[in-house]
Amino acid sequence: QVRKEESGGGLVQTGGSLRLSCAASGRTFSSYGTGWFRQAPGNEREFVAGISWSGASTYYADSVKGRFTISRDNAKNTMYLQMSSLKPEDTGVYYCTEVRGTEPVGSWGQGTQVTVSS
Repeated sequence: QVRKEESGGGLVQTGGSLRLSCAASGRTFSSYGTGWFRQAPGNEREFVAGISWSGASTYYADSVKGRFTISRDNAKNTMYLQMSSLKPEDTGVYYCTEVRGTEPVGSWGQGTQVTVSS
């Protein structure tokens, strides 16, 4: 099983930026599509962004389209999420895992907290 470690979260003001990282270990990400999900307090975990195993294809939830950019470096077994123009509604714990479309199919890491203040 692929173990994931998310990092890069923090407290930022509205309009600010953060870059999240997801480092995989144990097995490689390279043969899987991968994605980011988030969970706000009291809400279910939701899909944010996904990327194909090669990195050639990316797709986003409508709520983040144009503001977030997903990427991956298979040589480093790491995936990233560049978040810009952050809004308070982006607040939550962000997780990474393997995906099939917008559905998670792998295990979860501990997540990284993102808090956007108004």
